Amino acid sequence: MNAFRPSRHGSRRPRVSFEFFPPKSEEMEVALWESVRRLEPLGPSFVSVTYGAGGSTRERTHATVKRMVEETALKPAAHLTCVSASKAEVDEVIRSYWDAGVRHVVALRGDPAGGLGTTYEAHPEGYHQTSDLVAGLKAIGDFEVTVSAYPEKHPEAASLDADIDALQKKVDAGATRAITQFFFDNDVYFRYLDKVRARGIEIPILPGIVPVQNFKQTASFARKTGASVPQWLADRFEGLEDDAATRRLVAAAVCAEQVLDLIDRGVTDLHFYTMNKADLVYAICHLVGLKPEKPAAQAVAAE
Repeated sequence: MNAFRPSRHGSRRPRVSFEFFPPKSEEMEVALWESVRRLEPLGPSFVSVTYGAGGSTRERTHATVKRMVEETALKPAAHLTCVSASKAEVDEVIRSYWDAGVRHVVALRGDPAGGLGTTYEAHPEGYHQTSDLVAGLKAIGDFEVTVSAYPEKHPEAASLDADIDALQKKVDAGATRAITQFFFDNDVYFRYLDKVRARGIEIPILPGIVPVQNFKQTASFARKTGASVPQWLADRFEGLEDDAATRRLVAAAVCAEQVLDLIDRGVTDLHFYTMNKADLVYAICHLVGLKPEKPAAQAVAAE
């Protein structure tokens, strides 16, 4: 892969979507909306807003999504999980999203209430797995439903084939799109896509891309979620622990290489985990030819 060269498919603008997380403080609130405003002109297909384990961010997620509906041209998708809530409680959240004008939900089982690495226990009166939640969503409203996919399998899955079985159940329940866990080796994604298609699953499987803002944190999270971190990637960031400026440049180069290669190999839709930091994501989108549309007034003046 070669960074900073035009893609062979440069004339075809990729479609993008962005993930944000709800703010926990006033300072983070400012950072979130600065990121939203920065990325909104790129015209994403949709943006998603995450939902904490055990519903810990339920109100903040709902408030963030509602504000996006009311104040932006974005099409927000709200995350929703099965964790630590009864079906009645989850259904109430679903209806509140519908009433707020939300028509797209990212349905997830969710991490264990005790955090990654602990055992997941379904609520005795709740939705037990994602496919149940998808069915519940579709029973309440005609939502567009996005689910997760795991190119290197979910950490709790017995095998990759068993994990694809779980994806099939989600699709059978009404899921219309999947977004993958992040990965750094594109061959991992394409091998997974081949297996999924061979099983007859035809919904779009968007590659999840994480621009590395902090290598140590990303590597630690990857270990917990079962995503592999190639040695070549660790080598790129070696010795930069105290050099934030160079780290950002390396992060941009690494992500640009990955994204350009995906586009060259036929990928048309990309999902970015933004971490509520827009500049790096915006730069990557620019490098692959995704730029804001000219405002009408400017276009007229230029003619």
